[in-house]
Amino acid sequence: MRRERIFRRKMSNRILGGVCSGLADYFDVDVTLVRAIVASSIIFAGMGMGLYLILWIFVPAEL
Repeated sequence: MRRERIFRRKMSNRILGGVCSGLADYFDVDVTLVRAIVASSIIFAGMGMGLYLILWIFVPAEL
C-alpha cells in the first residue's frame, strides 16, 4: 500500500519554517541534503531565499 504524498511543512525536525523537512519527507530523501541544496541556492544563485519564503507562506503546515 502506497502512502499518499502531500507536501506539507513539517513542524517536527524543523529549523526555521519547516520547508526543507517537508520537501525531504515529500521526496523521501535526507533532510540534510535538502538543506544543503537550499543553502547553496541561496548563496550561489540568490533565488533560493525568495522561493523558500514563498513556500513558507503558501504551503500549509502539517496538523
